[in-house]
Amino acid sequence: MCTSTKEMTVASWQKVGAIDLMSKDIPALKSGEVLVKVAASGICGTDLHISRGETPHASKKVVIGHEFSGYVQEIHPDTKALVKVGDLVAIDPNMPCNQCTFCRNQKYHLCTHLFCIGVTVDGGMSQYVSVPARAVIAVPSHVSPEVASLAEPLSCVVHAVDQGKIKTGDSVLVIGAGPIGLMAIALASTSGGRVTVIEPSEMRRQKALGIFGAIEAFAPGTLPAVDGALGEGFDVVFECVGRPNTAEDAVNFTKAGGTVVWVGVAKVEDRVSISPFDVYRKELTITSTYTNPYGIERAVKVLAENKVNWSALVSHTFKLSEFDDAWKVFLAGTGLKVVIKP
Repeated sequence: MCTSTKEMTVASWQKVGAIDLMSKDIPALKSGEVLVKVAASGICGTDLHISRGETPHASKKVVIGHEFSGYVQEIHPDTKALVKVGDLVAIDPNMPCNQCTFCRNQKYHLCTHLFCIGVTVDGGMSQYVSVPARAVIAVPSHVSPEVASLAEPLSCVVHAVDQGKIKTGDSVLVIGAGPIGLMAIALASTSGGRVTVIEPSEMRRQKALGIFGAIEAFAPGTLPAVDGALGEGFDVVFECVGRPNTAEDAVNFTKAGGTVVWVGVAKVEDRVSISPFDVYRKELTITSTYTNPYGIERAVKVLAENKVNWSALVSHTFKLSEFDDAWKVFLAGTGLKVVIKP
């Protein structure tokens, strides 16, 4: 290995309520793995859930970071890899067993033995990380590391938009214009949808309209109520917040015969109140998304095409040594994507 030291700095979940900086040995490679020198690592809402102890499958003392890119530093001699040392790569953090019934039926994201880099095993909020060779996706050299780090969240949105089955001319509502919501707006609009957004932040509403393809934007409570059974409402609604009230709003704003896609990650204990009769009368399809099945390569292609100014999603960058400051900015919620550059 070409590194000059055996230790590195990482951001790790050591106790409920906090993510702490600490030193850790640079991982030794095993057969089937590559060592990645992390170039950019985004902070995600999932990291917040982990810090609060709200992610049941997260491992204690795990190094967080599942949205990251980096450069291949080393490849284990016994590893067959489709990348070479020096390549910029994005990471698919979700690693299935490839043996259970879900994996055998092309639903690997529902794998009963799935492990996730940055959630169940050490991730990319670090200077170096070892990952399975099958997790790395080569990124064209004209894509910046910051944009490449968006591949994982974008791949989740690719799956969400697939679930929505948007047709050209469909009316689409996106509730929430954080990074995931803005990605949903972009993909929905380029899929032929006419996109409306509900978002409390004026800055985010303007981003949705000016950069990501929305045709109109409303603050919460200002979009008139609809009667979906009478043909009002939206053909497809994406809920990108993860709260019970917005999950209910998504159902209420959907036109009869329409589709609701719950994208936001709610708390385990959250519940919603929905009228079964209304779902029956309106013949709604209510679906959800879980992770990013078969989406990471598609996401990299979309980022590389650069038809959308994806770099506009990155509002703040920090060094890893400044993680505490970055975490405060993330918690304040005044920006968009906060990215760490170790």
